[in-house]
This record gives sequence, C-alpha cells and structure tokens, in this order.
Amino acid sequence: MTHVYRTTAASAALLAAVFGVAGCGDSDAGTMPGMNHGSSPSASASTTAVFNDADVAFATQMIPHHQQAITMADLAVKKATTAEVKKLATAIKAAQDPEIKQLSGWLTSWGKPVPTPGEHSGHTMTGMMGPQEMDDLTKASGTMFDRMWTEMMIKHHQGAVAMAKTEQTTGKDTASVALAAKIQTAQTTEIATMQRLLGRLPIA
Repeated sequence: MTHVYRTTAASAALLAAVFGVAGCGDSDAGTMPGMNHGSSPSASASTTAVFNDADVAFATQMIPHHQQAITMADLAVKKATTAEVKKLATAIKAAQDPEIKQLSGWLTSWGKPVPTPGEHSGHTMTGMMGPQEMDDLTKASGTMFDRMWTEMMIKHHQGAVAMAKTEQTTGKDTASVALAAKIQTAQTTEIATMQRLLGRLPIA
C-alpha cells in the first residue's frame, strides 16, 4: 500500500507540474512582444514594439521637418525654372508625405501627441528654415529661386540626415530605426544630386 501511495503521489505531482507550465505559457502568450493587438497595418511594427524617448523625439521632430520640406517642394513645383529642380521637388514630396502619415500613426499608437502643421514653424530644429528664410524663398523668382531653393534644401536634408543618424544610435523601436536608415540613405543621395545641380545653376 505504501508503494501504491507513493506512485500515485508522484504521478499527481508530475501532472501538476505539467499543467502548471502550460498555464504559465498561456499567460505569457497574451503579453509576448510583437503580438497583434488589433493594430492597423499602417502603424507597422511600432504599434506593439518597445519604444523609448528617442523614438518619440524622432517622430515628433521629423513630422514638422518633413512638412516644411513639402511646403518648399510645393513652391518649387510652381516657381522653379529648372526642370531638374521641379523633378527633385516632386520626388521629395512623394517620399515624405507617406512618411509623415507613418510617423503620425506611430505617435498615436504610442499615446503621444501628433504635431499639427506649423506647430514648430519657429523652432530651431536641425536644418529647419526660419520664417525669414521661408519668406525670402517665397518672394524669390527665376534662377535666383532655383539656386536659393537648392541651397536651402541641401541644408534641410543635412538636418534630416543628422536626426536619422541619432535615431539609429539611440532609438529602440525597430520600425523607427529602419525608417531612419531609409531617410539617411535617400536624403544623402539627394544631397549629392543637389550639390551637383548647384554647380550648374547660374549665380543670380
């Protein structure tokens, strides 16, 4: 009888251990990082990924930075006299407008405020044009506009590249870091293109 009791007790202990492990596994599955919790596809991995203050700062600053670039691109589409300037402006707007939506979606998913257009218009953010510079650009015309726009956009892109590099070294969210790498590559290429163009534009 003693032998039977010990065997039964051992079996009960084994079953308890098995079900205990299974129970823990079910509990952990509900909180595993990367699980889909009803997030929209546009938010990408950032909806559930781990993020930090650097990721929030990157998105919060890059949105108005991109918005100003699009404002400048719209001016160039209307006023530039050089075909290559118009082509660059069109490409910049096409690339950065979707990125603004992506960054805004991430901030929303993180429970952080999304900057409104013009909110950082007076901010001395890296590469951002001040109100006077934007006013001068708006008033310029002809080849003077083309040259001024190209010089300003080079500076603007350099600021974005610096911000992207910071995100890649300090950010945690994998989707944000990936976007930063994309921005760095694309805008570095555009800077080289604009620098070559600047050498061909006449000095007004």
